[in-house]
Amino acid sequence: DWLAVEFRKQGLSMKKLHKLIVSSAVYRQASRVSPDLLERDPANRLLARGPRHRLSAEAIRDLMLKSSGRLSPKMFGPSVYPPQPGWVTKLAYGSPGWNVSKGEDRYRRSLYTFTKRTAPFASFTTFDAPSGEGCIARRDRSNTPLQALVLLNDDMYVELARYVAREAEKQPAGKRVDFLFRRFLTRPPQDAEEKLMRRFLAAQLERIDGGKLNAEKITGDKKASGDQAALFLLARSIMNLDEAITRQ
Repeated sequence: DWLAVEFRKQGLSMKKLHKLIVSSAVYRQASRVSPDLLERDPANRLLARGPRHRLSAEAIRDLMLKSSGRLSPKMFGPSVYPPQPGWVTKLAYGSPGWNVSKGEDRYRRSLYTFTKRTAPFASFTTFDAPSGEGCIARRDRSNTPLQALVLLNDDMYVELARYVAREAEKQPAGKRVDFLFRRFLTRPPQDAEEKLMRRFLAAQLERIDGGKLNAEKITGDKKASGDQAALFLLARSIMNLDEAITRQ
């Protein structure tokens, strides 16, 4: 009721209303809840805690672009074609093809991604984005193994993981794990988390040095070191964490 009155006072400006909501303490609070509060208010009618939900398809891609350091600030202009398998549009009406954008356009915000109703952007569909064939009031939110496979293996996310791994390799050896963790989760790792990641990194280096994994194939770079390949594998794992794609 209070928001409705403020909306009217501010001249029915949607922009001012959105700014008021997202800058409020209620909107920005964490989703943590005490047992006592959960018992008193299980449905969160009092708005004493924040919601916890997976980000939308477009927000996940934009988050990965920003965290990896590749997000383009360019605004306006025609739609762009981020990396995705070419076969996605082969069976679409008119067989339009998918000519992947080059340069800066490759990393523009998801808002600018070209979409076709008969062949929507595959990554967005996996994360429950609508096809555009009808208007919906609220999107479904699913949790499927295919979503994890996309974050691990999709060309777009693999490319971003390779880039941020190169950036991590430039850091002092003792700070590389912390660098990657902070880039995607915006917080320092706890001791147990850091130990786990260091063990994972050491295990991947051992596999690479032992010939079980090929650094060139992993990174797509003939000159890549084993460290860079191991950091790529770690970055890809962090990108796939539940915390990385969940608002909480």
